[in-house]
Amino acid sequence: MIRRAIPVGIGHYLPDRIVPNSHFEALVDTTDEWIRTRSGIERRHFAADGQTTSDLAVRAARAALENAGISVDDLDGIIVATSTPDLTFPSVGTMVQAELGMTRGFAFDVQAVCAGFIYALCNANAMIVSGHAERLMIIGAETFSRIMDWTDRSTCVLFGDGAGAMILEAGDGAGTSQDRGILSTDLNSDGRYRDMLYVDGGVSTTGTAGKLRMQGNPLFRQAVDKLTSTAEAALSKTGIAPGDVDWIVPHQANIRIIQGTAKKMGVPMERVIQTVQDHGNTSAASIPLALSVGAADGRIKQGDLILSEAIGGGLAWGAVVLRW
Repeated sequence: MIRRAIPVGIGHYLPDRIVPNSHFEALVDTTDEWIRTRSGIERRHFAADGQTTSDLAVRAARAALENAGISVDDLDGIIVATSTPDLTFPSVGTMVQAELGMTRGFAFDVQAVCAGFIYALCNANAMIVSGHAERLMIIGAETFSRIMDWTDRSTCVLFGDGAGAMILEAGDGAGTSQDRGILSTDLNSDGRYRDMLYVDGGVSTTGTAGKLRMQGNPLFRQAVDKLTSTAEAALSKTGIAPGDVDWIVPHQANIRIIQGTAKKMGVPMERVIQTVQDHGNTSAASIPLALSVGAADGRIKQGDLILSEAIGGGLAWGAVVLRW
């Protein structure tokens, strides 16, 4: 028998304000058709004035706890993936910890932009498999609307706000691909590509939060290649073929990237969970959001084999294979 990190709860939260593509027609030279054609996005959610990343994270955390049927006292730790924290420090994780009334264990943040949730899952898996923790909550939460340049039509139409949370619990497995829980992980980064997606501000440079900047076409090419390679690497570690996967739950950045990756892997789009049309790119929140939506509507069921992959600024990218 070996130790596995098994998903036992999932939940998400989206701000009340829904922003359709038509909203941007008065801001920049764009149209609803232009945005849909190039990204697949139809609408997204924006946080209200005064609503912070930790606010969204707490709401998703409570939904996950309810879904799992446990209390916050049952958690050993909280890991939050975010690139849009409330403050430079302390971490969003500790803010969530305090708001939930958790007075034991630990909490911290992981920053790998859109790949953040994958990186956080890998960290949580390592902690559980090593015996450092029995039950962890992993949250992806973002308020990317706070770092948008509203004059840049190539970026401001793409992003949204939201949060998703998953709870992992230690359990026994036989060491085969039939086990429930995280079966394999793959992480990568290459700082040479940092100028393809970055924010032009920070504490030790401008002293401001800055605005998001992106080189769309070069990034698209890198994304499809790197997402395919990391997905194949994670699958190969388990001896699983792409055709054996029940669901691909990818980072929801752009429908063309999602379609391109699925095509290269030979997986039909009918087996890909898509939420980009409703949420836009929510960065580290996109995969847990999509997992939560897929579980809530009955598509993702216990025992299903799931592949998730993501790429973000850094560039940083990775994949996780898990059995629900």
